Amino acid sequence: MQPTQINSREQATNRSAIPWLLDSDPSIRWQVLRDLTDAPAERVAAERAKVSTEGLGAHLLSLQAADGRWSGATWNRGWDSTMHVLMLLRDMGLDPECAEARRALALVGDRVTWRGCGPKECDGHSFFEGETEPCINGQVAAVGAYFGQDVRGIIGRLLAEQLPDGGWNCEAENGSTRSSFNTTICVLEALLEFEQSGSGGPEVNEARLRGQEYLLERHLFRRKSTGEVIERDRKGGAVWTRFAHPTWWHYDVLRGLDYLRQAGVAPDERVAEAVALVASKCGDDGRWPLETRYPGKMPVDLDEVEGQPSRWNTLRALRVLNWYSAGA
Repeated sequence: MQPTQINSREQATNRSAIPWLLDSDPSIRWQVLRDLTDAPAERVAAERAKVSTEGLGAHLLSLQAADGRWSGATWNRGWDSTMHVLMLLRDMGLDPECAEARRALALVGDRVTWRGCGPKECDGHSFFEGETEPCINGQVAAVGAYFGQDVRGIIGRLLAEQLPDGGWNCEAENGSTRSSFNTTICVLEALLEFEQSGSGGPEVNEARLRGQEYLLERHLFRRKSTGEVIERDRKGGAVWTRFAHPTWWHYDVLRGLDYLRQAGVAPDERVAEAVALVASKCGDDGRWPLETRYPGKMPVDLDEVEGQPSRWNTLRALRVLNWYSAGA
């Protein structure tokens, strides 16, 4: 696939999806208003405030038990545990300062431990102390930093676990010396969230920049050694050129580009092919499909069907294309 510029006709087609995006849950509406329209800040803030009181965000908050957990688990192999719900609330942009978020996070911080949901040696850890796997700790640190929790311990551990090639891998403890795209994206999102919370420093920034170079050197989906497209993830079997939401621990090209956008990276020729891939998946109606849905129990129905247009993927794709067009 040859890199392409996003032309004005494509941009007009893409903009046609905005009314459809706005006819949705507050968690999507406020982000569309902020990122894809010229809506005043007051309107954006008013819409964001609804995430805690209406729709999917409010429903997720209502499912929290008195012990601070969701579905009776700190973490599980489904998608309805405490960690996974907090990831969804972060994606939805729940305001960390709202009363509902502060109440929910206080319960998590005070009452949730890793007992029975992680390695035995972590049973006494509080939720935001994390456990041992960098992919899980990356997700915990990302939600913790977003919601204003103290995750310095996890961040310190992640910095110490960075591999010589710049990334991270949960299999490093088993002798792997090569990084994993899946683990690396989880850690990069955590380091970025930590920096954007105002808690970072030179060591964190340096590690994050080395980690994002790991992705850029591989053009986000190619082998550095041969230049071949990595068609399928060795661990989970996921196809990185097919876009899911939620992504959970899985990497894909859209997730990698969205990280670069959020990090304010100036796009260069190393992302052009990946951006062209994203642009190629837009339908005539200006919408992107949900190409993959990872099996597992969801805590709420996001009203997205595999193979059908996805508001979440459309929102994320449009943001990436705007970022690329502005900086290319």
